Amino acid sequence: MLDDFLIRAGLAAVGLSLATGPLGSFVIWRRMAYFGDATAHAAVLGVALALATDLPIGLGTLTVALAMAVTVAGLSARGWAMDTTLGVLAHSALAFGLVAVSFFPTVRTDLSSYLFGDILAVTRTELALVWAGALAVLGLLAWRWQALLTATLSEDLAHAAGLRPDRERLILVLALALVVAVALKIVGALLIAAMLLIPAAAARSFARTPEAMAALAILIGAVSGLGGLGLSLWQDTPTGPSMIVVAALLFALTSLRRRV
Repeated sequence: MLDDFLIRAGLAAVGLSLATGPLGSFVIWRRMAYFGDATAHAAVLGVALALATDLPIGLGTLTVALAMAVTVAGLSARGWAMDTTLGVLAHSALAFGLVAVSFFPTVRTDLSSYLFGDILAVTRTELALVWAGALAVLGLLAWRWQALLTATLSEDLAHAAGLRPDRERLILVLALALVVAVALKIVGALLIAAMLLIPAAAARSFARTPEAMAALAILIGAVSGLGGLGLSLWQDTPTGPSMIVVAALLFALTSLRRRV
């Protein structure tokens, strides 16, 4: 019989993939990989905010991730050089967060769980929050799917269709911030971007339509999560990194198939 904590961990991995699959596809299409890093690294600063104000960790993480997402979206709309700006913001937010968390001695030993995740410790309440957040992101993307695709394809085309590309970009970054807050407990701040990018990149080799790529990314993300959980139990490896290892192996296999 599977232990209760293993069932919760598996369900959390599957729930997370529901959001990271389609959202990661948009991250690839829009070349927003570094943006994902900046938002994810800001999550550690959110942990420090929550500890300082006695807020729930998820709420503190979501607050700072949203602030980072809106800031970066605003700078992008004003024509800032995003590579440099995102690099500075990503690493600065991570450094400030790590320094701030170090002022709380009781959590120093648990710092790795914020950086690399601790999916095996997911509680029933946290599992419900993971699924609620993932379904909210999935619903948001489904609602704005056609508009997001049009704005991704061409901003001029979006304007011609009566859409506002800046608004569609803001919807994406808000969804990304919510995923970061949800995923922090599972894969940690340093690995969130990998779970967004790698399954979607692996799905691109097989997909012929945007919808197919998003669906395949969900499937590959779920397989990566469950496979990483199995690898962790088999070899006693860290669970979060193990999930990324499985995702990377699947990406390598799909890339090899494309070459063949």
